[in-house]
Amino acid sequence: MRINKYIAAAGVTSRRKADEMITEGKVKVNGVVLTNLGYHVEEGDVVEVNGIRIEPEEKMVYYLLNKPTGYVTSTYDKEGRPTVVELVPDNIRVFPVGRLDYNTSGLLILTNDGELSNKLMHPSHEFDKKYLARVSGIVSRAEAAKLAAGVDIGGFVTSPAEVELIRHDKNSTIAMITIHEGKNRQVRRMFKAIGHPVTELTRVGLGKLEIGKLAVGQCRKLGPAEVEYLKRV
Repeated sequence: MRINKYIAAAGVTSRRKADEMITEGKVKVNGVVLTNLGYHVEEGDVVEVNGIRIEPEEKMVYYLLNKPTGYVTSTYDKEGRPTVVELVPDNIRVFPVGRLDYNTSGLLILTNDGELSNKLMHPSHEFDKKYLARVSGIVSRAEAAKLAAGVDIGGFVTSPAEVELIRHDKNSTIAMITIHEGKNRQVRRMFKAIGHPVTELTRVGLGKLEIGKLAVGQCRKLGPAEVEYLKRV
């Protein structure tokens, strides 16, 4: 089994991230730091990541988490900040699929299925991503129309989005926005481009999956139909 696939099957991280860890010298095989990204693990090989021996998980698990703000979307944070994997109740190694910013809450998938993660992270499998945003100031219909048509967020013009203005008060607007790409901090950059910085952001939907009434900080196992949906798209 190729080394990045082996690491992913052990529930450590995705294959793409596994390649990065190998490049950074964090992977050893039989006590020797691995430098060959194409290495194939053979029977009897001892594989270590960050000094911990790993083996592929036999049971695949799939969770949907309502991520709180203040958590890092990672399996480890060098600054010692809490990570999303700490919110999974079962004693099984998982990793997040995709990411949400430290100050963004909402729907996040965690699994130990490296094959599925690699598939979902591929650019050809970008889901619609629905966010509930509170932004500074009063967003006009004309400004919302600009977002819907696509805006320049710094060298990249976003694809058409779905934008619904829900309500506003004296100093802010609450809007629902659905985007189709997944650029870094895209929603925040989009609203900033029209002069309305985001103050609160929650992802409420990913493709056909929805956060529903799941409490912040809680997670649930995906049902068979939901897992099949992810594998089918």
